[in-house]
Amino acid sequence: MQAEDVYFTQINEAEEHEITQLLHKIDLEQLRLKASSLRKNIHCRVKISNNEKKAAESSLMGGMNYHIRIEFEDGISWLARIRRFNATSPPPELRDHIIESEVSTLLFLEKTNIPAPKMYGYALEGKDNPVGVGYILMECMPGKILDFYSISRAEKQKIMEQLADMFIELHRYRFEKFGSLDIPGSKHVGSLARECFTDFAGSSMRPIGPFQNIQDYYQSSIGLLLDMIHKEEIYTDRPLDTYLIYKFLHDKVDQAYPYEAGKDEFYLKHADDKNHILVDDDLNITAIIDWEWAFTAPEALAFNSPMLIFPISDFFEGKCEIGQDEAQFAECLEEKGASNLANIVRNGRVHHQFAFLCTFDFCLGFEELMSLFEGLRKSMEVDQQYDWEQWRQLALERYREDGRLRDILQRSGTMAPNT
Repeated sequence: MQAEDVYFTQINEAEEHEITQLLHKIDLEQLRLKASSLRKNIHCRVKISNNEKKAAESSLMGGMNYHIRIEFEDGISWLARIRRFNATSPPPELRDHIIESEVSTLLFLEKTNIPAPKMYGYALEGKDNPVGVGYILMECMPGKILDFYSISRAEKQKIMEQLADMFIELHRYRFEKFGSLDIPGSKHVGSLARECFTDFAGSSMRPIGPFQNIQDYYQSSIGLLLDMIHKEEIYTDRPLDTYLIYKFLHDKVDQAYPYEAGKDEFYLKHADDKNHILVDDDLNITAIIDWEWAFTAPEALAFNSPMLIFPISDFFEGKCEIGQDEAQFAECLEEKGASNLANIVRNGRVHHQFAFLCTFDFCLGFEELMSLFEGLRKSMEVDQQYDWEQWRQLALERYREDGRLRDILQRSGTMAPNT
């Protein structure tokens, strides 16, 4: 057996084991009874197999959640959305915060024309929850995941026209702060509900936000990254270089986002806008799913082109031009009378670069980080005359009074300049 085959075999076995352990935590009968009670005791069944492998196949699993199908005798289907439990799972308090935020978002979306799953009930973890785990009971939406890269140019046009309509719809609803919806049934915006925006001091959860402007958001999120680098929690193989990059970004927030009085309006944004669209056989969008981590943001972030239509390779190689699909999407917005949103897409590359650099992601390796950083310097026209090694020396000199930088230099055995 080849090494690749061994790897995927072990991955599948680990996922089957994870599902088995999760099912041991769930009282499936209590879950069934809860779902039935929410529909005036119409009988239903939880569709799950006792066989580990079949259980894995029958559960719709994403990167962060399991979905167990619940089928009612009148033909209606729901999903129970349950957080995965593995080595990367956040503490219970943060899991609850994320669930409440997603519930709040789904309830808000019911007031809009965005095709999102209807939320019927939920529970957080704790002794008062007889099911045993936190969950959301939601509508099972029709359709299949859109494979945007395999369809024709004309078919892409059809998808983008529908997405443009949804952008215009979301632009109708304004919020007062930058953060995540966190009180079900209201438009209240609280702290950001996402692992990478949360720090812990002992057992105390410290999520960042909410914010009154994008400048404070980036200062806070980059500050959190600088703390994590200094504490040797991330980028442990390149702490000095990554600290210099994020220190530079921290200093350039106001240049990238000059403050404009009276522009503090925020709009709902999906946080993972690539594999979240369901379509029917005719490429009509039937649902936008996976609203976990959704947040409110200013126009420049909320209505930039979705990652679905990115030229992925070019972007992560640091190229600054928007792609053909993005240009086509901007034209769709323009034709629908949303020239302001079209301009955001056309001028959005620097905002994408800043957003990707300043949202910590374990999948972003140092080489990708470097390429994005070089692209951002081009977009902002800052320090372009220096190659990486020259810029690195310049940054060491520029930030030589920074105490945390000196700690990193000491730990690495590197002498700080002019010391």
